[in-house]
Amino acid sequence: MAQRDYYEILGVDRGADDNAVKTAYRKMAMKYHPDRNPGDKGAEESFKEATQAYEVLKDPQKRRQYDQFGHAAFSGAGAGHGGAYGGFDQFDLSDALRAFMRDFGGGGGSVFEEFFGGGARGGRRGRSRGEDLRVRIPLTLEEIATGVEKQVKVKRLVRCDTCGGTGVAAGSHKKTCTTCKGHGQVRTMTRTFLGTVQQVTTCGTCHGSGEVITDPCRSCDGQGRTKGTSTISINVPAGVSSGNYMTIENMGNAAPGNGEAGDLIAVFEETEHDLFVRRGDHVISEIPVSFLTVALGGTIRVRTLDGEQELKVSAGTQPGQVIKLRGKGIPHLHGGGRGDHLVQVVVWVPNKLSGDDKRALEKLAGSESFKAPAPSRSFFDKLRETLGV
Repeated sequence: MAQRDYYEILGVDRGADDNAVKTAYRKMAMKYHPDRNPGDKGAEESFKEATQAYEVLKDPQKRRQYDQFGHAAFSGAGAGHGGAYGGFDQFDLSDALRAFMRDFGGGGGSVFEEFFGGGARGGRRGRSRGEDLRVRIPLTLEEIATGVEKQVKVKRLVRCDTCGGTGVAAGSHKKTCTTCKGHGQVRTMTRTFLGTVQQVTTCGTCHGSGEVITDPCRSCDGQGRTKGTSTISINVPAGVSSGNYMTIENMGNAAPGNGEAGDLIAVFEETEHDLFVRRGDHVISEIPVSFLTVALGGTIRVRTLDGEQELKVSAGTQPGQVIKLRGKGIPHLHGGGRGDHLVQVVVWVPNKLSGDDKRALEKLAGSESFKAPAPSRSFFDKLRETLGV
């Protein structure tokens, strides 16, 4: 499917300036952010699409490439030369969240105050932030049905124990950056035919911190962080699906210069089950039943997500018939009960018969009760009726 025009996605014209692009993206990000639309795949895709468009249009070089070549500038060989994350298929949710946090996640008045009504994460202007990390959590249907606590080991950058994250050697201290005089920003003046244009950018010497290290810590080379491994406990709620995720704050990489750590994004993956198939919050399985049981009726034991339980089979049950076990499926993620377990009856036919068995069946062959009826609706029609779809 062809990608939409980036200008169309953000709702700006081709002559829009940087501020207009940023404002348009911020409005869309606020509307479609996953934290405001939990479990909404459509909103998640819109958030990723808007973020990718923003990443291209806010960057002067990428924008020029896009204006000249369109999406072809960021696919194939072109993706390796300034492309936006190598193409849309490779731009995932963690990329979008990281970009959003980078430009809107710090300082007072950030969008996080609007999300949560409190103080924004992050510190003063120019304070660095560690990178977000992502980990995939495989889950069985049984774990999804009950919820589970998972312990995961994550390789991450942690705060340096030697310098306490400052990056400064013992007995030394940071000094005010002489380039920006401690402001973290520099102003440049450019003369154009329209007049003098003033531009404010992050200081390239101190990277916005306003301070420089002249005597770095030898354990971390002045970065304030070193390689490490952390064991993190993740409480997975019942009812999650593949693609759902959870953000564990401050468990990503530590930030250089003792800033705020990034987040760990745990993405859930449902593993294939040996007996059950999931459809939404319903569970479907097959159960082999003997001919005598479906003909005469009886009770059998079936496996469910809650363990084995008895299931009553009525006399005359037909092959392919679906028996519903109410409330034995997957819990609804946001509460309010559970789906159902749908059991399809499969009549088991023996491979070999003894002489007595053959003779007994041959006596029944001529009975009107054993003549096959006209064809009926398919199993899938019955299943749709059972599911109400």
